[in-house]
Amino acid sequence: MTATSTQASQKARPPHLFWALTEGRAVFELGSFMAMRGALSHLPKGDGHPVLVLPGFMAGDTSTRPLRNLLKDLGYDARAWGLGRNVRVNRARLQEMVDLLDSIHDETGRKVSIIGWSLGGVFARELAKIAPEKVRLVISLGSPISDDLNHTYVHHIFEAINGQVDERKIGLPDGNRAALPPVPCTSILSKSDGVVAWRGSVQDEGPLSENIVVHGSHCGMGVNPAVMIAVADRLTQPEGTWHPFRREGWRRFLFGGAQLH
Repeated sequence: MTATSTQASQKARPPHLFWALTEGRAVFELGSFMAMRGALSHLPKGDGHPVLVLPGFMAGDTSTRPLRNLLKDLGYDARAWGLGRNVRVNRARLQEMVDLLDSIHDETGRKVSIIGWSLGGVFARELAKIAPEKVRLVISLGSPISDDLNHTYVHHIFEAINGQVDERKIGLPDGNRAALPPVPCTSILSKSDGVVAWRGSVQDEGPLSENIVVHGSHCGMGVNPAVMIAVADRLTQPEGTWHPFRREGWRRFLFGGAQLH
């Protein structure tokens, strides 16, 4: 049984209230990021390919700036999405993201890696389904990638703003959010996420897909040092090759086990 099918047997529910009430932990993750910023700049260097970073629900490019600045230091062409706050989900917004991907690909002549935080990770996966020939890999951070929105506390706010989104009507490929993109895809999640229950972020593991467990909050994903290490590791893989994240040695202390139950 795959990881996702195992989680599907669990009734979808939001995170434990304790984790939701302690999302303020993110300030400590930010402090750790700032304290380790110099060391993180010595992570393996990239090959200069473009990396598009998409913010989470209700957030904008300011939230992803620390991650993008680190990626620039590591040698990547890190790009903000430049579309304001990530609030609306409709055909016009989807077309804006498709146009953005097209423009980066045309400008650089290279495939684009896409990193998406929370709702941004959902969009990243859908862009890779729409234009897989332009996407190098996808990394989602605490994203609600299952088809059941009951895994998150904010789905009521999302639906109050956007209504019941018909994914096919707005131009998404198949209306199946859990379906894997045909490119390398990594889901980074935390079992103590207070916004999106970790089971809602688990994807099927296969030849091009994996789950990486870190310790931390939802709001701190974009500055969590362990997330930075995992992201840098995934981005350094040469285009056209892919291997699962390795947890040997010192990494065992930072990352959860490969098995999700």
